[in-house]
Amino acid sequence: MQGEDFEHIQLMAEAGEDLPPIWVHQPSRKVIDGVHRVRAAVVRGSADIDVRFFHGSEADVFLLSVFANTKHGLPLSQEDRVAAARRVFTTHPEWSDRMVASLTGLSPRRVAAMRGELPPGASQPTRRVGRDGRSRPVDSAQGRQRAAELIRDNPVASLRQIARAAGISPATVADVRNRLDRGHLPVPPGALSEKVRENVLAEASGKGRSLGKERAADPDLSSIFDRLRRDPSLRFSDTGRSLLRMFDAVRVALREQEEVLHSLPPHCRTIMAELSCGYAQVLQTFGEELKGTPQTRAGLPRASAG
Repeated sequence: MQGEDFEHIQLMAEAGEDLPPIWVHQPSRKVIDGVHRVRAAVVRGSADIDVRFFHGSEADVFLLSVFANTKHGLPLSQEDRVAAARRVFTTHPEWSDRMVASLTGLSPRRVAAMRGELPPGASQPTRRVGRDGRSRPVDSAQGRQRAAELIRDNPVASLRQIARAAGISPATVADVRNRLDRGHLPVPPGALSEKVRENVLAEASGKGRSLGKERAADPDLSSIFDRLRRDPSLRFSDTGRSLLRMFDAVRVALREQEEVLHSLPPHCRTIMAELSCGYAQVLQTFGEELKGTPQTRAGLPRASAG
């Protein structure tokens, strides 16, 4: 990575604008992003600076550092981006090409080509996690075959029921069903590029019909979730990703609310209502505690005279 640029530090110190918050790893107190801002604040004689603490692991610190350095005024060089992508292949091999690309600033096609150049012994999971946090198979041929069997055995089963049983997305199940209706094989020719098709179909499904009910029901919550899902401090930490997956599961439940109400066994409804209300109270308390958490500022050492 690039070292400190003293000319850039001086320019920031002389500018009259407030310095943006820096990123600091709270357990180690290591500056993840903002070294130049810290130096500029010291030159100004400031005693403190706004800071955003990050609570992730050391591996997650690297991810946030790369992401931040691709966005600020002194971006990473092409060589640094390539090196970062290669490191992600080792630390997070389950990440999809598009996820790695969004982190490093490289194109998904470039990332895919780099992944294809990995040595044969490199760890490459059969499923990858996309930018939406969901896990999908790299090669969905086996899942497609299983979906075709389930469709033949139970033609009236819903897309989501088959998707859960086959381990593929509902959009891919719909494609399998359409292919069977046309008399085609469930796995299209050139199945090696199916991972690209899987991502496209899944994103189209997520942004299309499935979100309509939720956005109409509570557009404010939906917009808040979409904004948080793009926040790097959540995307690149285990805790943040866990919370996003939890709220995403709630969104799915809201979208399928009518189906759940009609399909839930009568003897489970009372206890399910108690469980839902109980968790709602827990989340309400959690939210109130979050509201009382103050924004943090970090102290800086004064610049020595002379």
